[in-house]
Amino acid sequence: MAILINGIKKDKVMSRASILKSIKENKPALIALPVIDLTNFSETLDLLETFKNNVVLVGGNVLELDQIKGLDIELKKRYPKAQRIVSLIEESALGNVFLDEHTEPHNLENVDLSIIKGEFGVAENGAIWVSDKHFRIRILPFITNDLVIVLPKKELCLHMHDAYKIIANRERSFGLFLSGPSKTADIEQCLVIGAQGAMSLTVVLV
Repeated sequence: MAILINGIKKDKVMSRASILKSIKENKPALIALPVIDLTNFSETLDLLETFKNNVVLVGGNVLELDQIKGLDIELKKRYPKAQRIVSLIEESALGNVFLDEHTEPHNLENVDLSIIKGEFGVAENGAIWVSDKHFRIRILPFITNDLVIVLPKKELCLHMHDAYKIIANRERSFGLFLSGPSKTADIEQCLVIGAQGAMSLTVVLV
């Protein structure tokens, strides 16, 4: 069946194959990436303090520990009502929901707290790079009610230019930069926390 839109005859339903074919035929020519002089972005500042301040600025919490073995005690204080907990770090014994390759993601909808590992942080915006190398179920950081990311203090870079250099040669698997808890704002400038993901994010620096 065909319909007429603005004088152009088009299929009412386009197949996946026809869509991909159309994209391929109309793909613009590739252009070279711009050359950026990164010396323009260099700054002398305290990476740790800048990172901590920006985590708080985007709605997150910071917990700084001298020793990782005190983690569970601190998390119990911060999340006393958490019942269903996923812990994917060896240093925490709080986990009582266990994941494997057969775990059905929809069954994690009632997880109260998830504890995962972050690979490195970005001082510029308080973002943390996380990848499925450290959590088997990709939806975990978003479906959990509260999220804790454990991050070594020494694993910080200045800005996103440095960050993309770090991940440039990574294995092409799932990963993302996560900055603060889930949040969204509408045209009336009403900010909602936890709209499409975790209600809170705590970054544990060790």
